Amino acid sequence: MMTLLRYATALLMAMALALPAMAMSLDEAKGRLDEAKSQGLVGEMPTGYLGVVSPGGDAAEIVEAINDARRAEYARIAEKHGIAVSEVEAVAGKKAIEKTPSGEYIQVDGRWVRK
Repeated sequence: MMTLLRYATALLMAMALALPAMAMSLDEAKGRLDEAKSQGLVGEMPTGYLGVVSPGGDAAEIVEAINDARRAEYARIAEKHGIAVSEVEAVAGKKAIEKTPSGEYIQVDGRWVRK
């Protein structure tokens, strides 16, 4: 019984340590972003971040990787200019929505709509 418990514990620890390695890299996410947007899986939000419009494929992983990078960049910009991160997020969100091509999704008043 004790051997089985040790094995199970070791297996769980190995799986937990492997999770970051299984996460999508930023380069992979960037490479898949346009397709995910055109398929209606991912859209831009006024908060400056991406959101999952329709779960499927790698949408959640793409959103997570890109948003992590955006979060870090917004913090860097805010620090550099001595402003709140929320200000950077709002400006970035506005610009991202303006740049979104017709037919792709944006979030308006908490709802996903095609631009």
